[in-house]
Amino acid sequence: MDRQKILVIDDEASIRQIVETRLKLAGYEVITAADGVEALEQAATHQPNLIVLDIMMPKLDGFEVCRELRKNMTTPIIMLTAKGDITDRIAALELGADDYVVKPFSPRELEARIKAVLRRTHTDQAKQTVINVDKLTIDTGKRQVLKGGEKVKLTEMEFNLLELLATNPGRAYSRSEILHQVWGYRLSQYSDTRVVDVHISRLRSKLEDDPSAPELILTARGTGYMFQNYSSSGGAAPSPSTSESPVG
Repeated sequence: MDRQKILVIDDEASIRQIVETRLKLAGYEVITAADGVEALEQAATHQPNLIVLDIMMPKLDGFEVCRELRKNMTTPIIMLTAKGDITDRIAALELGADDYVVKPFSPRELEARIKAVLRRTHTDQAKQTVINVDKLTIDTGKRQVLKGGEKVKLTEMEFNLLELLATNPGRAYSRSEILHQVWGYRLSQYSDTRVVDVHISRLRSKLEDDPSAPELILTARGTGYMFQNYSSSGGAAPSPSTSESPVG
């Protein structure tokens, strides 16, 4: 089995070396880049399974790199952000990052985050569920979403979040439950739930006709979020169909 590839992008050589050593010991193949231009070149060449991306870099900063990567790639991105700078964290998530780690960070913490994200983005596709709700078709086997027949581009984590909610219609999930189910984190490890709110906002902007008045991904007041309860809508929306697809 091929090793999973991690692209580590940081202009500080010491950080690149520490992270590369840690991840190689954990069994990953590691590629590195020292600036934004090199980062885009390495991503295109090596097609990594996950990208660790610093914000403050020469030539192109992490925000611009993230923006460019998201034009063509759904690969999970973990941003490295400055301590205490909440604005940078939110901006990174809104551009398409899947998570962030605050500097200075523990290499062990970063490795744990990487493992959790990769575990959630490599799912068993043997069981295929196709859900049709209003204009949406969600195919969990193909990991594909269509809106009005047009393909909607989602990141790996956006799809995982949508899959969790849409395959459990009417079931309200707290932010902490979503962090555990989608990102694989326990709140003892990760106390900032804003990553969930930003991902919900991103999904609504892509799937809802009017993101300011969502009809599919709803806010469960006092709890968290839920998907429209299409399974008890009196026939207004088709129920999900489940089929078994061959593997390989």
